Amino acid sequence: MAEAFQVAKKQDLPPPGGYKPIPFKRIPAKSYFSGYTMFAGFIGMTIGSIYLYNITYKRILKDEIEMRSAKMAIYPALLAERDREYLKQLRRNRDAEAELMRDVPGWEVGTYYGERVYKLIPPDQLVEPIFQEYYAHSDIKEWNKRANIKLLS
Repeated sequence: MAEAFQVAKKQDLPPPGGYKPIPFKRIPAKSYFSGYTMFAGFIGMTIGSIYLYNITYKRILKDEIEMRSAKMAIYPALLAERDREYLKQLRRNRDAEAELMRDVPGWEVGTYYGERVYKLIPPDQLVEPIFQEYYAHSDIKEWNKRANIKLLS
């Protein structure tokens, strides 16, 4: 039994001639470009970037000028359309008042029981209504949406 034990106890030994030496010396990274080449490349890329930036900047300025010109050109038409819709809404409000008060005796549209509300203003001059009067005959959701609008500054 002792002989079997001796056979199983064989040690793991190095190969004949020993192990190869362990490489522990520093291996520098391969240098693809010299310092002067890297500096010249940096300057070249910077000049190219500045050139592309200037081209893009000029194009953006041209586009901004074009958009500003378009806005200024269409602004009078938008104002006229807004004023036209405003007057149409005033007409709808007067028609709605006439329809609503048609059964009330002595009621004249635009007056308070036949008496003018604004005595010092000529009858043919436009009196702009307050917000509540303007939206008097509209849906409450539309009134709330317009009353609580957040204006961009």
